[in-house]
Amino acid sequence: MPKSVGILISGRGSNMMALVEAASDAYEVVVVASDNPAAPGLAWAREHGIPTFALSPKGIGKAAYEAAVTGALREAGAEIVALAGYMRLLSDEFVATWRGRVVNIHPSLLPKYKGLDTHQRAIDAGDLEAGCSVHIVTEELDAGELLGQTTVPIEPGDDAETLAARVLAEEHRLYPRVLADFAAR
Repeated sequence: MPKSVGILISGRGSNMMALVEAASDAYEVVVVASDNPAAPGLAWAREHGIPTFALSPKGIGKAAYEAAVTGALREAGAEIVALAGYMRLLSDEFVATWRGRVVNIHPSLLPKYKGLDTHQRAIDAGDLEAGCSVHIVTEELDAGELLGQTTVPIEPGDDAETLAARVLAEEHRLYPRVLADFAAR
């Protein structure tokens, strides 16, 4: 029986789309939730028959917002939470509620370059390769158990945008495979 996955997005949700399109015997996507009611990924999810939930945290506070998201995830029957371009830091309370069941894709070879601007930081450091990592979310930023990584060479003349495009293509291949393996545990 496949595990039920809720996906959190903030924008277009291209990683969410890759996860939905690759859903298999290991997992099924039961809800796509967003902190941005205008997120283009929500319309895509609805067009593909996936229930959605959207709520802006503005004016209600982080605790109330995360409680509503948890409620939507539980109502949908989510067993695993996959972050896919979700640009908010989760509270310690949210992480504790879903301990060991929140996964994230990050555009660097963790533990290098936690946080933002990962591609430019790799280029500035003179790295020969960049990549992406899937990890379990903990209270510490981008520090949970690594579940999978893929490398991408940094080519002469790369800038952050060209490198980001190549890394994103690898994210779309890596994340569904790693999520399926994680769900099958």
